[in-house]
Amino acid sequence: MSRKLLHTLIPAVAIALIPSTTAVQAANPASTYRQLDQLMDVFERVRAEYVDEVTDEKLIEGAINGMLSSLDPHSSFLNMRNFERMRTQTEGEYGGLGLTVSQEDGVVKVIAPTDDTPAARAGIKAGDYITHIDGELIYGLSLDDAVDKMKGVPGTTVKISVVRTGQQKPMELTLKREIISLKPVKSEVKNNIGILRISAFNKQTGEATRQAITAMEKQAGGKLLGFVVDLRSNPGGLLDQAIEVSDAFLERGEIVSQRGRRKGDVQRYYAREGDDTKGKPVVVLVDEGSASAAEIVAGALQDHRRALVLGQRSFGKGSVQTLIPMTQDTALRLTTARYYTPSGRSVQEAGIEPDITVPQLSDADYKERRVIREADLRQHLRNDAVKDNKIIEEDDKQNPRFTRTAAELEKAGVKDYQLDYAMKIIGRLGPQPVQTAEVSR
Repeated sequence: MSRKLLHTLIPAVAIALIPSTTAVQAANPASTYRQLDQLMDVFERVRAEYVDEVTDEKLIEGAINGMLSSLDPHSSFLNMRNFERMRTQTEGEYGGLGLTVSQEDGVVKVIAPTDDTPAARAGIKAGDYITHIDGELIYGLSLDDAVDKMKGVPGTTVKISVVRTGQQKPMELTLKREIISLKPVKSEVKNNIGILRISAFNKQTGEATRQAITAMEKQAGGKLLGFVVDLRSNPGGLLDQAIEVSDAFLERGEIVSQRGRRKGDVQRYYAREGDDTKGKPVVVLVDEGSASAAEIVAGALQDHRRALVLGQRSFGKGSVQTLIPMTQDTALRLTTARYYTPSGRSVQEAGIEPDITVPQLSDADYKERRVIREADLRQHLRNDAVKDNKIIEEDDKQNPRFTRTAAELEKAGVKDYQLDYAMKIIGRLGPQPVQTAEVSR
């Protein structure tokens, strides 16, 4: 199947997955129309008798949002403001703090901070809770309104209160807003190992990854031992870019499949011939903040035995959202399929289990910090392959190998324990010097 950008695929996907009007009418009982009449009765009663005057637009949008929120955490209606925000996240830049957040039960939760942003430099981490903005309690405030309060003109400041599990007092932080440029790929060569940091999957990610691989090979003079692909705290993004990144490391084979509601709704995506890294060893780093597109890449390389996956079990978002335009400036973001790794595994709920589990010992709070994954979100899709819909957690079991403290590691010059561990593995897997023995005569 040829690869196209997500926005070029949207109309075709929407048409394929939305049944005809006739089919809908045939499938629904007459009681459905009585319930729709009841909805209109409520609409008219609220419109006429609510204590404050409310616009029809607000009531209708609220009804739509209520319907979608009853489905799963990722289906939503994008009004003009949200639609523009999504375009910015995949294409542009904005003034803000650099946070990916979600909301549950009125609480704003951090999914991941973006690299090299005010939020990341202030030490905000996945699983933190934001309770106040500029001294105002934001509990119960809509996620859109909370995000808008954190965004603003670059150079202006905002005060936020951050609660972290394991700490008795909130962290009171004053951050200066910046232009958040969405540069998803960074790379460097260290000890003849190519380190590729992918922080998001926007429309630049695939091409930037290939360029980074070429640049690192050139910088090392063709002597790279292998690659570390860092997908930690990567919240995901565009499906086609996850396919492109996976393709850069694979010679051939399936990368991912997505399966919809009907038996025939299956799409498979394959790697093109040619491995940009020429088969050199690869270690992929994941953690509880690695989600969606990041899990597609990790799962594909793991299933093809092309890479060792190292770190902590990933977030577990194994669903596909289709953006269905409704008007020129509004859209429906609807969960239309689940995705599966090449071996047929659904990542939903379970996530990607690393080949080598390594905690981030450089994080002094890693034991106390609350971990939030897809399975913790209300109304999340179930994974029938997970027995009794329960995920077995073993994160609290102390491995005797991992006893060093953050302070001890810093004293030894190790700022990132997981990355250091991955680099040592590449050092052992990479080409070894050839030794010869000569017989003297």
